[in-house]
Amino acid sequence: MKKILIVVDMQNDFIDAALGTKEAVAIVPAVIEKIKNYKGELVIATRDTHQKNYMETSEGKHLPVPHCIEGTYGWEIRSDIAEALDEVGAQVINKPTFGSVALAEKLTVLVQEWDLKEEDLEIELIGLCTDICVVSNALLLKANFPEAVIKLDSACCAGVTPESHEAALITMRMCQVEVV
Repeated sequence: MKKILIVVDMQNDFIDAALGTKEAVAIVPAVIEKIKNYKGELVIATRDTHQKNYMETSEGKHLPVPHCIEGTYGWEIRSDIAEALDEVGAQVINKPTFGSVALAEKLTVLVQEWDLKEEDLEIELIGLCTDICVVSNALLLKANFPEAVIKLDSACCAGVTPESHEAALITMRMCQVEVV
């Protein structure tokens, strides 16, 4: 079994800046511990990445809060998390929207390079926000790797609200993502 940890959008804007929440701040120590102690082949982090024209985009019109503008403090992965990611040699993928097609493509290439059957692959997700980017990536990965184990550590995730976090967990369980 090959294991991959996906750390979704642990960026300043989602933790304690533009769209931050106390729940996001609260998971930071658990996320750092998970990264440092992960027993798998690879850790990949995603980074929500928008441009200066964000407010003109479809997402910007529906969520009119500029955030994760490339090159800004809010776009950066929180420094203590970035240090943990560096310690384990994590790769970072910028993504322009909720779910990352580039992430799925990268994992497809890895599965081929590793000459791996899907059922011998475990992908675990942690990060922010459970109810937007985490669920989007979990379902995208489940669609691309239906025989792989896709799991989520709910202690290392936070949603926009506690209620929407719980709703996302229910949705993922219904779609056969293992929630631990």
